[in-house]
Amino acid sequence: MLKIKNLTKSYGDKKAVDGLSLHIEKGEIYGFIGHNGAGKTTTLKAATGILGFDAGEIFVDGVSIREKPTECKQKIAYIPDNPDLYDFMTGIKYLNFIADIFGVSAGLRGERIRKYAAMFELTQSLGQPIGSYSHGMKQKLAIISALIHAPKLIIMDEPFVGLDPKAAHCLKELMREICREGGAIFFSTHVLEVAEKLCDKVAIIKGGKLIKSGTMEEVKGDASLEKVFLELEEYDD
Repeated sequence: MLKIKNLTKSYGDKKAVDGLSLHIEKGEIYGFIGHNGAGKTTTLKAATGILGFDAGEIFVDGVSIREKPTECKQKIAYIPDNPDLYDFMTGIKYLNFIADIFGVSAGLRGERIRKYAAMFELTQSLGQPIGSYSHGMKQKLAIISALIHAPKLIIMDEPFVGLDPKAAHCLKELMREICREGGAIFFSTHVLEVAEKLCDKVAIIKGGKLIKSGTMEEVKGDASLEKVFLELEEYDD
């Protein structure tokens, strides 16, 4: 579903991502971990077509995001770590705006908005301006907006930050449901316990370079993911 081949992105003299290759297949929840500044957000933004890159290729469902960005973006949803929404809109107007962009019919959008707003306990707040929302409410609205067009691939940057325990549980269940139906999830997180329990595969990045990847069992062996991560972070190559 998502294939990243030799991705390289620099900011001036600094290589934020250095020759990174990953393959996220249909039905997989793929975790992406690393310290702050390791290159996670740069990779995620490049994979969504938000950020250009210097070298390499990215394919979404077999289509090059460099050559056909609009076609790729129609299959993707992106949830950033800090949702930058339109504060002057009400929640429901924002959701309808997103549904219009993706050409979702009135019937489907209404059904999905009702389902997800109820799930994330946001129904009563949809008529309020987004500017009045807490960070957690904005995060929930961003998640709902990402699901409106039933994307094949969801890319998320620290999606559990700001969510209350019930909302975090709902999101985990949705992630599993989406993958059971043939979708794919690629997300970064600092919550290693969540990654260990939730992910089919995981990749660890350091200094823009991939240092370990594979199934959860292959990466952590008999140890915990936290222990493996800390050991790899301490290793100075």
